[in-house]
Amino acid sequence: MGKKLFVFLVVLMSLSLIGIIFVQSFFINNSLQNEEKNFTLSVKRALSFVSRDIEEMELRNSLIKLQPFLSKNERPDSTVIKRLFITTEDDINDKTIVHRNTVLEERFKVPSLFFEIDADSFAISKRSNERVTEIYNNSQIDGKNVIAPSERLIQYSSMPALDRQMYEDTFKDMLKDIPIYKRVTALQVETLLNRELKDEGVNLDFEFAIYDDDLATKVQTENFEKENAYGVYIFLDNNNESSYKLWVDFPDRRKYLLSSIMWMIVLSVIFTSVIILAYSSAIYQLIRQRQISQIKTDFINNMTHEFKTPIATINLALDSIKNPKIISDEDKVKRYLKMIRDENKRMHAQVENVLRISKLDKNELNISKDRLKLHELVEDAITHVELIVEDRKGYVNTHFKAVKSSILANETHFTNVIVNILDNAIKYSDDAPKIDVYTENIGNNIVLKIADQGNGMSKQVAKRVFEKFYREHTGNVHNVKGHGLGLAYVKKIVDDHQGHISVESEKGKGSTFIIRLPLIS
Repeated sequence: MGKKLFVFLVVLMSLSLIGIIFVQSFFINNSLQNEEKNFTLSVKRALSFVSRDIEEMELRNSLIKLQPFLSKNERPDSTVIKRLFITTEDDINDKTIVHRNTVLEERFKVPSLFFEIDADSFAISKRSNERVTEIYNNSQIDGKNVIAPSERLIQYSSMPALDRQMYEDTFKDMLKDIPIYKRVTALQVETLLNRELKDEGVNLDFEFAIYDDDLATKVQTENFEKENAYGVYIFLDNNNESSYKLWVDFPDRRKYLLSSIMWMIVLSVIFTSVIILAYSSAIYQLIRQRQISQIKTDFINNMTHEFKTPIATINLALDSIKNPKIISDEDKVKRYLKMIRDENKRMHAQVENVLRISKLDKNELNISKDRLKLHELVEDAITHVELIVEDRKGYVNTHFKAVKSSILANETHFTNVIVNILDNAIKYSDDAPKIDVYTENIGNNIVLKIADQGNGMSKQVAKRVFEKFYREHTGNVHNVKGHGLGLAYVKKIVDDHQGHISVESEKGKGSTFIIRLPLIS
């Protein structure tokens, strides 16, 4: 896959993923708005029922208060038959205000003090289709003569429509000037709100208040806030107007609305997270595969380069041996044979490294472990490289401070681990290799440190130095031969020994490889 095509696919997939997230967010927001609309409709419907219930409760209570003043054994006041009178006294202006509903059948007069209005008495009868308000001087009406009624009023709920309307109109006019806290209590409002909201499916804590022309009244709860409240007019007069408004606030409204679509949000987050993780993993794997592909290409090129030299050397040696002048010279033949053998061993060692890594990846490499002294393994490994170090005028010094060094290890493989690290220290030292080997006990572990004063490496390289096929990029310069398998093999073996390996390095100041292994008693 070309680089441009790869970038195009990544960008296209990223935009698609962002689009999916945007669409999900849009639908969740839509659902939340729909839930809010449904909630608002339910609350307003409940408030309208509460307003109706409050008015009916007031009318019903007013009629119940009249019942004790009405008798079945008395006759109605025939002088004002077919009229309903409600009279109120205006002592300041020395006048009487009479509310009269005409076309009435019977009239009954009862004390008005029972209804907490400033009047000596009022009269009421059964029917009305016209309402008139008249004002008389007190000298014109003897308001203090109370006439005994002749029969009880019938129940409000069973009244004919015309009778009911007559009573409602009359009482609305009479009660509208009474203070709101005397007409309805906070407990009554709360009880009605609880009932109607539950009937609408709104099981949520609320605060309420009744306002009179935007001024708060005594009928309210302590924590009411009007900012996000829902309102409805109550105590409408005969013109369907009122200065009183009942407001209801739901402090947990937002949480309630979110909880109604929480399952949708949770599932959306889960599925989106899975898609993002899968997408990220896929992109990472694609990038990783491209990197591995490039590394393998570099590895093949490097291996080919390294095999060409020994093969060419072997061919030249064989051609030389075929020469009649050379074949008769025993010393030269031995020399060429030794060259062929050394180059063959070199190629064999490289192939073995590849096979070792392959077997370790497949868990096919059988590693038997015995009780060994780490110090002895280190000294044995040093003997493999000491001639090369001496030839380059360098040194390998040991500083064994560990009192206990018994570990469970495979002698061959762990010796190769130490040799590989020492070989790297030699190869990556431009000057004479200077290597120090340290051991110390930390808890139940032994720590082995191999420090050199070579070229060192950057932090980015140190993070990846144990990866298979990885080599630091040096352009087309192959001043140090290798194929990026040595340290990968080292890490595999250390991990198989339940150990841990790391490296500390700084460019130009050398590197320190640190191996931690568990001790055995």
